[in-house]
Amino acid sequence: MTDGASVPPPMPRIAVLGAGHTGPVIARVALAAGYPVTIAASGDPARIALITQVLVPGAEPRWAADAVTDADIVVLAIPVHRFATFDPALVAGKVVVDTMNYWPPIDGVQEMFDDRRYGSSEIVARRLARSIVVKSFNQFGYHELEEERRPPGSPERRALGVAGDDPAAVKVVAELVERIGYDSVRLDSLRAGRLLEPGGPVFGASLRRAEFELALETEPG
Repeated sequence: MTDGASVPPPMPRIAVLGAGHTGPVIARVALAAGYPVTIAASGDPARIALITQVLVPGAEPRWAADAVTDADIVVLAIPVHRFATFDPALVAGKVVVDTMNYWPPIDGVQEMFDDRRYGSSEIVARRLARSIVVKSFNQFGYHELEEERRPPGSPERRALGVAGDDPAAVKVVAELVERIGYDSVRLDSLRAGRLLEPGGPVFGASLRRAEFELALETEPG
C-alpha cells in the first residue's frame, strides 16, 4: 500500500563517450545532479578504470556499445578530428549531445567539417542520420563547466544554449543543463546552433539568460 504520493520518474541514464578532458567533467557534473552515468573511451574500459575512479567516482566505465545500449542521453565528447572514424551505428536511435567544436586554428583543417554552408552539428547530424542530435555544452571550456555552476535564481548563474530540430530531445537536454547549474536557452533548430560555435555571439562569453538571448536576437542573419 502506498501513501498516495506520486513516485518521481527515474532520472535519464547518461552515457559519456570520451574520457579526455570534456567527458569526465560532464560526467562529474551530471553525477552531482543525480543522473546515473556511464563513461566509455575508444577501447577496453579497464584502460580508463583508474582514471574513472579518481576523476569521476560514481561513474561506471564500460565498453562504448554497452554504455550506449541502456542510455537515454549519449554525450559525444570526443576530439573533433576523431569523428570521421566514429561509427554512426553505435548511437542509432539515441539522443546525442554534440559537445564538439570545429576550430581550425586549434584543430587544423578537418575536411569533413570544412563546408561552411553548414554548422558543425549539422554535419554531425548528417553523418548520424539515425540519431537525434542536439548541440550543447560547447560554448566554454571544460574547466569552466564545473567551476561556474550556480543554483537556480543566483544572479551569477550563466546561460547555456541548447539547439536542435527535435523539441522533445531539446527539452531533455535543456533539463540536464538546468539541473547541473545553468539556465538553458533553447534554439529551435540545429542550424541555429551555428550561433553557439566559435565566432558566434555567445561562444566563450559569460552571459546571463537575458544577455544571452539578446546576443542571439541581435546577431545579423
